[in-house]
Amino acid sequence: MTLADAIGRWRVKLKSEWLLLLFGALALVLALLDPHPWASYRRWLQVPTLGGLLGLMLAIQGIRDSGLVQHAAGALVARVHSLRALGLLLVTTTALLATVLTNDVSLFLIVPLTLTIGTLSNLPVARMAVLEALAVNAGSTLSPIGNPQNLLLWQHSQLPFLHFALAMLPVATVLFALVAVLALAWLPKGRMTLQPALVDGHPVGARLATGSLLALGLMVLAMENGLALTGAVTLVAAYALVARQVLGRIDWLLLATFAAIFLGLGHFAALPLIQHGLDRLAPDRPLTLFISGIAISQVISNVPATVLLLGHAHDAIALAVAVNVGGAGLAIGSLANLIALRLAKQPQGLRLFHRVSVPFLAMSAPLAYVVWRWMG
Repeated sequence: MTLADAIGRWRVKLKSEWLLLLFGALALVLALLDPHPWASYRRWLQVPTLGGLLGLMLAIQGIRDSGLVQHAAGALVARVHSLRALGLLLVTTTALLATVLTNDVSLFLIVPLTLTIGTLSNLPVARMAVLEALAVNAGSTLSPIGNPQNLLLWQHSQLPFLHFALAMLPVATVLFALVAVLALAWLPKGRMTLQPALVDGHPVGARLATGSLLALGLMVLAMENGLALTGAVTLVAAYALVARQVLGRIDWLLLATFAAIFLGLGHFAALPLIQHGLDRLAPDRPLTLFISGIAISQVISNVPATVLLLGHAHDAIALAVAVNVGGAGLAIGSLANLIALRLAKQPQGLRLFHRVSVPFLAMSAPLAYVVWRWMG
């Protein structure tokens, strides 16, 4: 392949990366019109988050390359014969993992498994990707370490772990119940149709599988102890030495997209006009904070929305409820949505997500608010 051919292929690929181009342009325009010290850009870029994402991508790609995901998928579809039963099992597993391993780890484990099952059976992968995105937001709502916004609010409020989790339990229960009902109503009723030639076992590279599982566990521990960047650099070096092909197969453009989103939205949220508008919101009122948290999440995602509102809201639980509910709706509402859609790579996946997620938000928001206020 010539250099011109390589450049041409990258141009075609970049044209499909509309999020990268959009937020990259936003970050560039704001940097030109409203320059800041380098420390501000470093803070907005959220290097530890990007490092954590890179480490997770490496570990999961290693697990996939080992054949372990394909083997697990074959074993699962051989034992579950109903599409709805399998779908509900995957949705429940996704939500439970998100409470323990964080939402992005859950997606990096479950979505590749779902894709592989889709090659073995008639499971509707596009629908499952949407359901898993909603499920991971529901599950991570419960745990102080389930997602970045909860972790930030938990540390900021200094509430006991169990106190935070119990306070979020009513909302998490409402969100998951709605996802479960949606899964049962939306997934086909029939039995699974299997392709026996693909189900009959799959070789597993034991060394790569074991090493990658260990890498995943160590990466999660590194992220929980503030060492995400160190963990990511260590994994890059390790895979470069023993499994270099893994480095070439991860989605580097996904990392670039998140970097652009962090820079563009971080700068946007710091604009004086935006800060002045927040001062006039009166977010001390529960309903005002709830609506504001959801609305802002739909524009700049729920993690930046949390950062933006943190200094204006005095009730950490109320803010946590708002931004977690706001993870549904538009895809930008939660970075987990973007990860799920990117991993699934389904045609018209974004359109399908919005057809389901926007009505889901319209239904879940008032119900979650009423239950939270009643049980709070």
